[in-house]
Amino acid sequence: MTGTSSVFRKKFPGLDEEIFQYVEGVLENLGDFSDGQELHDAIGGLLMESVGADKDTEIRKLCEDLMSCSTNGVTSDSASSVGSKMLLTSPIQLAQMAEDQERQEEVKSVWIQQRDDSMKVDQKKLEKAEAKLREKREKRGNEQSYQPPAIVNTMATATQEISRKDRALDAKGGNNTKDIRIENFDVAFGDRVLIQNSTITLAFGRRYALIGRNGLGKTTLLRMIAAGVLRIPSHISVLHVEQEVTADDTSALESVLQCDTVRHALLQEEKALQQRIAGGDSDQALSERLAAVYAELQAIEADKAPAKASVILCGLGFTREMQQQATKKFSGGWRMRIALARALFTQPDLLLLDEPTNMLDLKAIIWLEGYLLTWPTTLLLVSHDRHFLDSVPTDVLHLHSRAIQSYRGNYENFLNTRTERQKNQQREYDSQMQFRAHVQEFIDKFRYNAKRASLVQSKIKMLEKLPELQPVEKESVVVFSFPDVDKLSPPILQLDEVSFRYSKDGPPIFQDVNLTTTMTSRTCIVGDNGAGKTTLLKILLGELSPTKGQRFCNRQLRIGYFSQHHVDQLDLRLSAVSLLQERFPGKPVEEYRRQLGRFGVSGDLALQQLASLSGGQKSRVAFAAMAAASPSFLILDEPTNHLDIETIEALGEAIKLYKGGVVLVSHDERLIRQVCTELWLCGNGTVRSIEGGFDSYRHLVQAEIAAVA
Repeated sequence: MTGTSSVFRKKFPGLDEEIFQYVEGVLENLGDFSDGQELHDAIGGLLMESVGADKDTEIRKLCEDLMSCSTNGVTSDSASSVGSKMLLTSPIQLAQMAEDQERQEEVKSVWIQQRDDSMKVDQKKLEKAEAKLREKREKRGNEQSYQPPAIVNTMATATQEISRKDRALDAKGGNNTKDIRIENFDVAFGDRVLIQNSTITLAFGRRYALIGRNGLGKTTLLRMIAAGVLRIPSHISVLHVEQEVTADDTSALESVLQCDTVRHALLQEEKALQQRIAGGDSDQALSERLAAVYAELQAIEADKAPAKASVILCGLGFTREMQQQATKKFSGGWRMRIALARALFTQPDLLLLDEPTNMLDLKAIIWLEGYLLTWPTTLLLVSHDRHFLDSVPTDVLHLHSRAIQSYRGNYENFLNTRTERQKNQQREYDSQMQFRAHVQEFIDKFRYNAKRASLVQSKIKMLEKLPELQPVEKESVVVFSFPDVDKLSPPILQLDEVSFRYSKDGPPIFQDVNLTTTMTSRTCIVGDNGAGKTTLLKILLGELSPTKGQRFCNRQLRIGYFSQHHVDQLDLRLSAVSLLQERFPGKPVEEYRRQLGRFGVSGDLALQQLASLSGGQKSRVAFAAMAAASPSFLILDEPTNHLDIETIEALGEAIKLYKGGVVLVSHDERLIRQVCTELWLCGNGTVRSIEGGFDSYRHLVQAEIAAVA
């Protein structure tokens, strides 16, 4: 340890060893620095990081003192202290110094030194010291510590044209129409244009379904309308069901009732007035106001509100006991149901629903279908449920090629009408192309014929005036492809007399369950929410152990599990390619891209940050990650959430072609009918097979709804 570096050790005893070694290496070449400022520039930053920025003055003074001693020919080895009067222990031999320095190739003169910057820093020691500092900063949460890539938070933007007449009417409050017309609007997400130069008209009292592929901007459009970015008449009330209700001590029923602000305010005022009167306040005005409040409550039929709210909650799966429970006792999915109940109870002029069936079981979906069929105001919804889209909408808005086209009727009518439109469009385009080719042939043939020059010119002008028709732009076909699997001998996956409960004193979830699966199984588990479907899947997976009975599994079985919360567990800071690289390292990038391409994630989409993808696109990435492990058996829990209709069709086809076994939980009627050959009904403490397929199950559910009503 040199004397100069020991000064720092004495002054700052808590100095990190790695940083001290780096400082020591720098001070060995003290002659390379011209003054204290240069020395401070070299070591001051690291020292302050280690001992604190408040020590900068002391560090700077030490640097000045050391350089002062150095320029006077004194080393700290012979000094008793820095900055005090020092004596030389031996004479300085200038001739010997000159002879030593001449041996160095880099130095051309004894008196004019050529500074060698590489000697000022020991790179290895510097890297070691900086690594130590990073570790310390991370421990104390320093803002300068390393942070992973931030999630890109690109904001959606929108523009639209508003006529002066509409603007003036809205400003004066003279616009009383409940119809909505959003003209010539654009919607963009960052640099990407989602919707361009489109116009939509929403007639009051009609039910509109907004459909289109994942990632085209359906959810963004609903948010733009709800946030007022896309302007509609100010007197029209809008409610967008997107966020779950706050978890607090308010009961589910009271939470729904409170959203009627007029009724809630009148009841609060009534309570306050009664307290003042009971307290002895004899002011006549209080009695008169109380009578007026009673009259207003009667006019809005406030006494019928609890019954109406209870009916809505009951239809969405809340029992009488659940309606009295505090919202904080419910999971996020159930609180979303409360938010939906609040919207249905409020009846805004425009109700916006984004995938309302995602959180519902079949019983609640059937009830919601019936309830929305009598919806009195305007409804705009996004849904992937084919049966729901055939039952509820009166109109369809199709988002495609950055434009929105309107169709009358439900989804089935939309498909038929669009097919006819596309046929006519292609027919007109082909006819015009033939006509253009025929005219162009005439022009080319007689272009240099003087006698027909005028006729050629007229033909050219005619071509220029023809409208430019476009061919039918067909949507890319979505394809899912699960990997090939090796054949396994039975038993594959089996439950034998299995019972389960979460605690010894708790109620049984199910008892004496006997289930057998094979490599050709296509089994769907159905039942009400809370009946134990996900619990049954976790027992099949081996994540939960049966309370009673046995689970048998083939030793070579590899299970691929897709959870309904799988998308929420993705690291949104990564791209799809980076996600696969992290989970399955050591493969070439082309292999990761090939795997993603098997699930429709290709091109730039595979390189985008996951946070910028739509819910359906994230689901495709999750499927690709699950399939990358080459599972021989699939267990899928609500796999259709967030997927568009075309992607659900692709998933169904992939399941049918898959050579391994499949067990899934789903409420998507079309997917169940498409792939499943066996239904297990979970409920009432047991799991049983249903004869007659999905039709029998639907009739059973409809009978239960009718019995409750």
